[in-house]
Parts: sequence; C-alpha cells; structure tokens
Amino acid sequence: MEPVWFVGAGPGDPDLITVKGKNLLMSADVLIYAGSLVNPDLVGGSPAQVKLDSWGMSLEEIVASIVLHAKEGKRVVRLHSGDPSIFGAIVEQISELEKNNIECVVVPGVSSMFGAAAALQVQLTLGGVADTVIITRPAGATLETDEIRELSRHKATMVVFLGTEKFEDVLSRVEYPPDTPAAVVYHATWPDQKIVTGTVADIAGKAREAGIERTALLIIGGVIDPGHFGHRRSVLYS
Repeated sequence: MEPVWFVGAGPGDPDLITVKGKNLLMSADVLIYAGSLVNPDLVGGSPAQVKLDSWGMSLEEIVASIVLHAKEGKRVVRLHSGDPSIFGAIVEQISELEKNNIECVVVPGVSSMFGAAAALQVQLTLGGVADTVIITRPAGATLETDEIRELSRHKATMVVFLGTEKFEDVLSRVEYPPDTPAAVVYHATWPDQKIVTGTVADIAGKAREAGIERTALLIIGGVIDPGHFGHRRSVLYS
C-alpha cells in the first residue's frame, strides 16, 4: 500500500503548484481537494477517477474515504490550498491515518503569504526594517483567544490569516503606530486578485471600500513601504 500524499496546491495560480505536486496530481486515482480554496483548473486537469470536495465533510468522513481508497491500493492525493503547514489542518488527518497503519507524505506548496508578497513586490524580511515575520490569526469559532496585541509589540512584519471579517478588530488592537504601512491582498495570484495599501489607521476601511470581505491576507509592517523605515542595502550587493 502506497502512502497518502498531502499536497500543497499553492496560492491560486495553477502554475504555482510544485513539479512534484503536479506529477502526483496527474497520477492520482483519488483526489480529495479543499473546495473553493483550490483552483478548479488543478482539479479539472487531474485524471483521477474519484474526485471529492472536502468542503462540508467532517474529519471522520474525510479519513474514512481516504482509508477506504488507500486500502484498495489506490493513489490518494489530499490537495490543500497554499502550503499544508500553515493553518492546513493536516495533523489530525495524519494522526487518524497512522492509526490505520497508513503512511503519509507531505509535499510543500507555495503559501498565500508568499503569493501576496510577490503581488506587492516586497520582502517580508528586510535589513534595517524587519528581520522577523509573525504568522498569526484572530480568535474565532475554532480559536478562543489570540495573542495579536502581544505579538504586535515586537514590531515585526505581521501576516494575519483567516481574519478578513475581523480586520477592524485586529487593527484596533495592534500596538503598531497608526502610520505603520499595511496591505490587504485578496485572492493573491488569482485572476481576480485585489491589492489595497494604506496604514494601520486606514487599511480596514480601504479594504471594505474595495469590496473585500473574505479570502484576504493582512500584512502589517515597514516592509510594505521600506523607503521610510531605514532600509539598508543588502550585503549581497555591497
């Protein structure tokens, strides 16, 4: 019995899946994918005989389907958006599959935060501005409390996932100066990508004015506008 493959689909653009991920997609017998988060071109391009949208499925249903097909000797590919290691919810799936003596292999993908950085043409780490990146999310249905206020005190670059509907709350609690640059990127690398830039003081309002209500990343920090924050030339070019 071959392993079950957990594959990162990338941020949206179907060309941004890794070569290994694409090869697995093209050789899959069974494809279980993350609904609207994965570009339909990737799903449609796979010759898998069985394709299951995991949206609305419980963990138990997903695992049961994987176990069934894996034990039949099928190549099962579990396709997650972005990179599975960032808010990918793979650990609980892998844990249950291991209980069934099924090996799992994770194939990394391009995270949406890297797609957003590329769209903005910025570095998330930049000499003289920020050498640290904080990846976080606001409290919600699956997270009782968050540490956004405390984390913002580090003045690092902050990337906020899973919080589009809570931008106002997040930005009211961060302890960055109000004039700190910020950006919202909706559907990074998708054809309908939207980019909004501003500051901690006004980015939430600007994002709402642009009609952004879901599926967006918030990035806060001087790296968004490095010219005003003492960016020093990289030693690579010294």
